Amino acid sequence: MAGPSGQIALPLDWSAGGSNDGPLIVGTSNADAVRYLRHVGTWPVRTAVLTGPRGSGRSLIGRLFARETGGRVIDGHDSVSEEAMFHAWNAAQASGDPLLVIADAPPADWDIRLPDLASRLRAVPVLTIGEPDDCLARDLIEALFAQRGMALAPEVASYIVPRMERSYATLHRIVVALDAASLEQGRRVGVRLTRETLLSQGLIDPDLLERQDEDTCR
Repeated sequence: MAGPSGQIALPLDWSAGGSNDGPLIVGTSNADAVRYLRHVGTWPVRTAVLTGPRGSGRSLIGRLFARETGGRVIDGHDSVSEEAMFHAWNAAQASGDPLLVIADAPPADWDIRLPDLASRLRAVPVLTIGEPDDCLARDLIEALFAQRGMALAPEVASYIVPRMERSYATLHRIVVALDAASLEQGRRVGVRLTRETLLSQGLIDPDLLERQDEDTCR
């Protein structure tokens, strides 16, 4: 079921990759990549590359992909040699078991010295995760606090999102900062503590403090 923003209001059936993983929350920034990875039978070749910002859930998606498909995941294209990547590509085509390579950038930006590998990677679809939209950012903040065993009132995430830089890196820094402030001060994470903490650490835009919150995600 999709909300007004196009957000898929779930964690999908792909809900947990392991005991330390939270749910996979799907929004407009990652929906196309997740949809493609869930339909490996339609792949033109048995390999795909997944790119996106660090902290965007790439590794979680890779673990879920491996669990659901039985395929292989190379998490970091530079974590193996070019020869190993070449053999993994060939093995995927021969066996039919899919191969997913997670990388910071598409293969066109890699410094590939092995001509046979370069030619094969030119045929590989590249899936891209974008920075989070408002609704995904809000849901991720709530999910990250839940992973830490902390309940978060809905108005807190709704307060943060319109005032933060829209990036996964900032989102993770915000959660860490609020968790630390709550523990240090013995206070619950409410809007007041959120405003004080994030302003002091430069994690929200002071020019947007008076912005009126408008929840378009439900």
